[in-house]
Amino acid sequence: MSRLIATILALVFCCTGFAGSTQELGGLARVIPNKSRIEAAQGGLKIELALSQAVPWRVFTLDEPRRLVMDFREVDWRGLDAEALIGTKRVRGARTGRAGPERTRMVLDLDGPFGVESAEMQVSRSDGTARLRLRLRDVGAVAFADAASASAPGAADVDTATPSAPEPRDHVQRDLVVVIDPGHGGIDPGAVHDGTSEKNLMLTFARELREVLLRAGGFEVVLTRNDDSFVSLERRVAVAHRARADLFLSLHADTLREGGAQGATVYRLSESASDEASAKLAERHNRADMLAGVDLSGADDVVADVLMDLARLETDPRAERLAEALVLGIRQQDLPLNSRPRRAAGFSVLKSPDIPSVLLELGFLSSERDLTNLRDGAWRDRMARGIRNALQAWRIADAAAAELVRQ
Repeated sequence: MSRLIATILALVFCCTGFAGSTQELGGLARVIPNKSRIEAAQGGLKIELALSQAVPWRVFTLDEPRRLVMDFREVDWRGLDAEALIGTKRVRGARTGRAGPERTRMVLDLDGPFGVESAEMQVSRSDGTARLRLRLRDVGAVAFADAASASAPGAADVDTATPSAPEPRDHVQRDLVVVIDPGHGGIDPGAVHDGTSEKNLMLTFARELREVLLRAGGFEVVLTRNDDSFVSLERRVAVAHRARADLFLSLHADTLREGGAQGATVYRLSESASDEASAKLAERHNRADMLAGVDLSGADDVVADVLMDLARLETDPRAERLAEALVLGIRQQDLPLNSRPRRAAGFSVLKSPDIPSVLLELGFLSSERDLTNLRDGAWRDRMARGIRNALQAWRIADAAAAELVRQ
């Protein structure tokens, strides 16, 4: 599970940051003292901090006196002798401590005007550990003062941090509200193949997934339907809004003869489909409401509203991360994925502008392999656990991204 979280965080957030910038990752970490060091480099300094996993971080400089400040989301400094890290006279001292709620800090006293030349956090895909690597060079007194003035957060007093290990989080966080949407239902059977109907299979899996999430803790789960009843696409979205959902997951297992489709596929909303097969699938799903005489002809006029477009500026990247997390969670369980597991199309059920929404095709009933898997309770349990892991990892990545936006 920790490797899945680290992989998702690395894929979503791992890029190069510089002085005065913030790079968001996420999670609680421990420092690894024997793999951390501070030493001289040609014309400056080289700093490497090894952590048990990636966390949100930022780095900046302060003047009078000259200091380098590294902020982290909850690093456990226990076991680290900060002074023992120093292998050069270019750093006069080092200290660690708290910098506020759920934030920890390392401060280095510099012996010269060393500005940050490069800063990056690298995450190992093999074990999930992370390394923050910094290169500092002599930039001169004037340039250092200018950079320090521009990059400093301002209100924080970096020298108020007291040397103490952070206490583990003991507060109860709000449960993640997950709305699970078993596709079709009632007079709309969905796909039917070899005596198996999509509507019944998805309801069964939705109930099983709900139990897996509730047993894991940290989730509140709502189903858009809990029996064999027809629910319009509009009502499915309304259920998510009434529940104040954090995310919306629509479950399907269609038939698609074109190209012998098989394996799990995650769809997100897009004005234009990523391929012809996705376009046809979305058209068939959207047409289902016509069975009950539901008129969706005016829906796009509402969706096109400027306020909804603005809301999607924030929601679309979150849905993108959710899709990525689901693909990785399924892959971690060694379950079959489609050759192109991430796709996009204009599914009406995904059109909520303020709730990250994805549609998951667990497989295709037109594939004998997928049909056999979907009928297998043990296989469905593995799929449910893969989804659970994905949602837990997505929550961490989503919170880290939200922190980045606030800053």
